Amino acid sequence: MTYLLDTHVLLWAIGRSTRLSAPAHEIIEDPGNRVLVSTVSLWEASLKYGLGKLKLDPLVPDDVPDHCRRLGFEILPLESGDAASYHVLPRVDVHRDPFDRMLVHQCIRGNLTLVSRDGRMKSYRSHGLRHVW
Repeated sequence: MTYLLDTHVLLWAIGRSTRLSAPAHEIIEDPGNRVLVSTVSLWEASLKYGLGKLKLDPLVPDDVPDHCRRLGFEILPLESGDAASYHVLPRVDVHRDPFDRMLVHQCIRGNLTLVSRDGRMKSYRSHGLRHVW
């Protein structure tokens, strides 16, 4: 199965955090799964780091892609079709974060399952999102 990690899940996986749920940990550790990280998450982490809203000590955002590769995660590019069709993703009142919405959109378009602790993501299930935590 193919999974896309939400940004916080990516950072927790890199840091080997105990915050990961048992299912998320199993997904990441199972060599039979294809685990993706969107360039959108790399952008989000870099932006928040630059604004002082995210601490990565001792890492910096530039280190994250190498850590992804070491963990066996593939980088999912933001394709022009994803960007151009973003407008079709319904607006869900409880969720307005543009980074999260693009991850949702990439999952729906790419038939991926989103791994996220964010319970608001469940609001997109009726629009085709598969979500696990």
